Amino acid sequence: MALTNNHLQPLDKKLRSQLENTVKKARDIAEEATLAVLEQLGVGEKTKPSYLDEPQQNLRVRLRAHARSLGDARKADGEQSIERLQEEVAYEHWHRMLFARFLAENNLLMYPDPDEPVAITLEECEDLAADEALPTAGSWPGVMPHKCCRKSSVSTRRCLSSSLPLTINWI
Repeated sequence: MALTNNHLQPLDKKLRSQLENTVKKARDIAEEATLAVLEQLGVGEKTKPSYLDEPQQNLRVRLRAHARSLGDARKADGEQSIERLQEEVAYEHWHRMLFARFLAENNLLMYPDPDEPVAITLEECEDLAADEALPTAGSWPGVMPHKCCRKSSVSTRRCLSSSLPLTINWI
């Protein structure tokens, strides 16, 4: 893209439409994947699924409480809506992925060496997550990027440190 007077030229209308459609499709996929995870955990159900282990049961309880704090209603029979929770979790994971990509593309995704931080790729971040037995979502780092950001960036820590520790395997 050509620079003129230190300003980026706007994208061609066709490219803007293509970008918009791609972003919308990706958000839809994020919401579908999030719903699948929340349903697997039985967050909206009145009783917990029997196959959940103790950490998953605790996560389910925390997610149900968080859903209520967002305004998702709990019915008298114990069932609970999860629309707002789904939207928030999808939003957090979507933006975590976008921000991780932005950091990687701009050589700002850093290995947190205290003496000499080193820029790393998303693939290297995934390898580091595997070495530390941290979850990733497919080829996207799950909880690892929060360790691989410039420490001076408050917004980096906010964007990558979700209060909802779900691993979403993207379709």
